[in-house]
Amino acid sequence: MITFHLITLFPESFESYLNASIVKRAQEKGAIAIKYYNPRDFTVSSKKNKEQSYADRRVDNRPYGGGPGMVIEALPIIKAIEKAVGNKIKTAKGKKSVKIIFFSPSGQQFTNEIADSFKVYTDIVFVCGRYEGIDARVKKAFPMIDISVGPYVLTGGELPAMIMIDTITRRIPGVLGDIQSLEEERVASPDVYTRPEVIEYKKKKYRVPKVLLGGNHKDIEEWRTAVRADGDQKKRQG
Repeated sequence: MITFHLITLFPESFESYLNASIVKRAQEKGAIAIKYYNPRDFTVSSKKNKEQSYADRRVDNRPYGGGPGMVIEALPIIKAIEKAVGNKIKTAKGKKSVKIIFFSPSGQQFTNEIADSFKVYTDIVFVCGRYEGIDARVKKAFPMIDISVGPYVLTGGELPAMIMIDTITRRIPGVLGDIQSLEEERVASPDVYTRPEVIEYKKKKYRVPKVLLGGNHKDIEEWRTAVRADGDQKKRQG
């Protein structure tokens, strides 16, 4: 089983996606587990045994060197990681079973191959940044890798974490049921069709390609390969 540890200021943002469909079934089967750690729960307050206000639980501060926005402080994140996997990484064997992910636009591009390689870990920690980012000293306290899910900037690390959880989970044996459900394990076309054979919209008829109706698997595979190649060419052309 893989346990995904999510360090996030907004745990509620995960609920609708991770508690539905394939990822939900993977949890029910015991293939994966998901745990949440809010850095606000790891702040240090001078108020002992008293209810803390929002201000007491703040984890962001102004950046050194100036600039816009706020930066998430290192210690609440470090303590959250310690809570998640601190005991495991105390031993050499435990360290090998843990992977900690720090999301960054300049990080290594996430791919199917990387997702496949992550199946060997028992614990994967996602450090989800917000605002102008997280104090870089977090990366000095723990061994981790920088990952990017694409050449763009997002509001936070929650979406990249969900993308990685989904991609890794569906590669765990038994989660999808049929290994051919993984598109990369078969000849898959970006264009798919289902019943009825003909649909009509605004007096125009749209038909399923004839090759898909004939039952000749060789011809169907060739058609799918051609459609995928055409799509790849259009993607390269921009």
